[in-house]
Amino acid sequence: MAYDRNNVFARILRGEIPCNKVYEDTHVLAFRDINPQAPTHILVVPKGEYVSLDDFSANASDAEMASLVRALGHVARAEGVVESGYRILANTGAAAHQEVPHFHIHLFGGRDLGGMLPRR
Repeated sequence: MAYDRNNVFARILRGEIPCNKVYEDTHVLAFRDINPQAPTHILVVPKGEYVSLDDFSANASDAEMASLVRALGHVARAEGVVESGYRILANTGAAAHQEVPHFHIHLFGGRDLGGMLPRR
């Protein structure tokens, strides 16, 4: 999947589409998902043009990587889900149903999230 500079997250980062921001620093923007799958559903998005975790881990600076991890922790604490538990998820590629070609991490919480994948 190639990076598309007109993807919805790129447009949000440029201020062309509004978002309900919960956190921002030099390298990361975090905002509420418009179609939440849990009471807490935040998208944590690096500001750089990265398609996937693979792309991000290979090409992002140490500062960008640290900022992303710190943002996840900050958001979890600010949303009050640390004690009860939360899940982070990043879909990569077609088989994982990645819908937006901009690396992002979902942070879910606020209820029992159930098992991750059905056991086979």
